[in-house]
Amino acid sequence: PTAGDVWYRTAEGERVNVATLKAKDVKPLRREMRMIFQDPFSSLNPRRTVKDLIGEPLVIQKIARGKALEERVAELMTEVGLDPNYMERYPHEFSGGQRQRIGIARTLSLSPRLIIADEPVSALDVSVQAQVLNLLQSLKDELGLTLVFIAHDLSVVEHISDRIAVMYVGKIVEMAPSEELLRRPLHPYAEALVSAVPPADPDVKTQRIILEGDVPSPANPPSGCVFHPRCRYANQSTCVEVEPGLEELEPGHFVACHLAKELNLAGIGG
Repeated sequence: PTAGDVWYRTAEGERVNVATLKAKDVKPLRREMRMIFQDPFSSLNPRRTVKDLIGEPLVIQKIARGKALEERVAELMTEVGLDPNYMERYPHEFSGGQRQRIGIARTLSLSPRLIIADEPVSALDVSVQAQVLNLLQSLKDELGLTLVFIAHDLSVVEHISDRIAVMYVGKIVEMAPSEELLRRPLHPYAEALVSAVPPADPDVKTQRIILEGDVPSPANPPSGCVFHPRCRYANQSTCVEVEPGLEELEPGHFVACHLAKELNLAGIGG
């Protein structure tokens, strides 16, 4: 990393800065930190069977082989809602939702404590999205996992997250408990995202906030607040010239906006 720290609390309770660790010190942590990839079609090797795909981490970490490996793969497939009798099949024989379940089973193979899910449902049909989201939610509750869920759709994020961090041009502009952020956003960009969430009641009419202009390049961000060129509340002095810091305005509710204390932004139901 060019800047910043990556702090992680190990199973022993020790806080370590992953960004400064040597390769040999990171290797033991890899069993605790796993990844779910965005595209279930390209993230699985088409030349390997499901048993090989799910069992590979167990072989690499020298945890199981032979009969024990097969039993563990069958257990994982059952856990994610797949028939263990299909473990000798190849990825192309499964649907998109089933492939993502295979990817989730592979992620769970080493019993991780932290899972980073990078847009894990964006490539799936809406009906399949709900199935995979419900699966992740149940696994999170049953296994006590910490799940870092990356997505653009706030309605999806709302369903699965305890806390939400809103990012713009690579920086966190607001962070709060999910219900609090959706009910009462404090940053204009978060307000625009919340306005795009369709209401549960089709008779409820909402006013969608359409942002003008384009997202700036992170390599050449605007001066002051990075959101000011697209912000309908920005003033030409403070917002353009001074970059706001992330400030805790309410317990657990952080925002990076000069005008946050003055604005009364609309949230869901607002």
